[in-house]
Amino acid sequence: MSHPRIADMSGPAFNAATERLNTDCLESYRPELTAYCYRMLGSAFEAEDAVQDMMLRALRAGHTFEGRSTLRAWLYRIATNVCLDNLRSSSRRAWPVGLGPPSPPLHASLGPMLPEQTWITPAPDARVLGKESDPAEIAAARETIRLAFVTALQCLPARQRAVLILCQVLRFEAAEVAEMLRITVAAVNSMLYRARATLAALPADQRPAEVSGDHAELLARYLDAFERYDIEAFVSLLHDDAVQSMPPFAMWLQGAADIGAWLSGAGSVCRGSRLLPRQANGCPAFGQYHLDPRGGYSPFALHVLEISGGRVSRLHTFLDVDRIFTLFALPPQLAQGS
Repeated sequence: MSHPRIADMSGPAFNAATERLNTDCLESYRPELTAYCYRMLGSAFEAEDAVQDMMLRALRAGHTFEGRSTLRAWLYRIATNVCLDNLRSSSRRAWPVGLGPPSPPLHASLGPMLPEQTWITPAPDARVLGKESDPAEIAAARETIRLAFVTALQCLPARQRAVLILCQVLRFEAAEVAEMLRITVAAVNSMLYRARATLAALPADQRPAEVSGDHAELLARYLDAFERYDIEAFVSLLHDDAVQSMPPFAMWLQGAADIGAWLSGAGSVCRGSRLLPRQANGCPAFGQYHLDPRGGYSPFALHVLEISGGRVSRLHTFLDVDRIFTLFALPPQLAQGS
């Protein structure tokens, strides 16, 4: 999804505001604000819409900014209000693992397709990660946009979610967060305590896991095994207790053996696919193209891999790709032989 940049907008409604706010300066905050809204809302599409709404509100209210707080804190206050408004009319997004037991590997059907708003959706790194030069800051930012972390956040009430992200992820002081939410510092600290306790009490398979860094060799082997559809080689790249989910379907699999059995059976429609590398949620990802009987290859799925200990621990396979491939700048078709 693309939006017009703020600097491209014009008209009398913006004249006074733009005298006080530099639009290029506002744009410089877009990646981190998109990441914040993504953590709050669990959808890359809704996050981009929320940031656009926030930027418009900021321009219209620019004349009210008096410098009592930093511009960054002021923008986050507006973004928080936009997200809280959106969350009042939406249901909690989830991950298949939290909705029921794993499916038997020989199950022939994925079941009904559930609405997009049911699930956490993936986000391209380019949209939600800034240009930090410090490796430690880059690693920390990646950890807090992992699919499992964003999913865990959705278990929290909206205001607790905002407090946890603002205090723990973005490192705002409690007094700053209290000003943003128009509550007391004591209330901020209480919400932060309850939010941390809720996340700590989640079942182990629903809590964020530590994810390893770059694994170029493993990813090359993953691509090769999948494109050759060598199930034995593919399964050898997975942890024994690996999990595969397949939104927008509630079906999910647990264990490398079960994942291999499913790929050999109902999942064998993936045979002959091609993969294009991408980055999503601070993790390696691949756009999967299915062999099209009309010629070439058509979009089929987005794989997002979480890697630990040199093997894949979680494989998120997003099958509702119409908007996702556009979001990730993946081509709408691949030619035969590519």
